[in-house]
Amino acid sequence: MANEAPKVARLAAETVSTAQALPEAAATTAAPRAAAFANAASTQTVAGMQTAMEQASKAAQEFAEFSRGNAETLAQVAQTWMTGTQDISRQAFSFAQALTEHALEGARALSGVKSLKEAADIQTTYARGAVDKVMSETAKLQEASFRLAEQVSGPVSQRVSLAMERMGKPLAA
Repeated sequence: MANEAPKVARLAAETVSTAQALPEAAATTAAPRAAAFANAASTQTVAGMQTAMEQASKAAQEFAEFSRGNAETLAQVAQTWMTGTQDISRQAFSFAQALTEHALEGARALSGVKSLKEAADIQTTYARGAVDKVMSETAKLQEASFRLAEQVSGPVSQRVSLAMERMGKPLAA
């Protein structure tokens, strides 16, 4: 056992000297590793920020382009609407004028009647003519109104569809 005490003392001394050298060795290898890790993290962060900025810029450009398209579509729709309503108004005015002339013809015809039967026949004829004109012209005005509604709603529907498509895609993809 006497022989083991120096051996234990020697092992303890080696353990202590190894433990004392460990922080120094760790410091010499940890610093370069930490610096490399920090450098890599910094590079990745900068690259990620650049990518995010590029995506944000692209998304802003796409939004501006889409908004410009919306404004152009609205201008086109407004022009179509104004032109169409002017045409329909002209048709309605022409129709009102034709009805007035028809009523005046009926009044003139009634002014020269000689019997009640003749007056009733004239009144029936002109009333039937007026109803026929109203039905015919109303159908024409209705058709023109539907055409105008289609012309106006078409471009707006296309823009809405395009917006829905873009909403389904990821930003700046």
